[in-house]
Amino acid sequence: MATRQNSTNGKPKSPRIQVVLPELICEQLTILANNESRTVSNMAKVLIQEGIKKYFEKEIKSPISENNLNTDTFRNELEKQSVKRLKRAPQRIRYYKKSD
Repeated sequence: MATRQNSTNGKPKSPRIQVVLPELICEQLTILANNESRTVSNMAKVLIQEGIKKYFEKEIKSPISENNLNTDTFRNELEKQSVKRLKRAPQRIRYYKKSD
């Protein structure tokens, strides 16, 4: 959960989060920050904002979840099949114990 601190004048600061990054990602983040003349923290904020924006755009474009789509396809395939009548009642299923 993000923590919220107060500044010296008493106004609440923006929420803060603490993240542990692998060395490689941290180095890449530092390179990106230097290229754009930003601090590493600010660059991380920008990248998180862009990622969240893309995530929600993707969710809005596909309101029907993939799982729901698979269920609908499965149901349609079942409904297409012809109905077969049983000739007699199903026979009894027998289970045999394995002999040692």
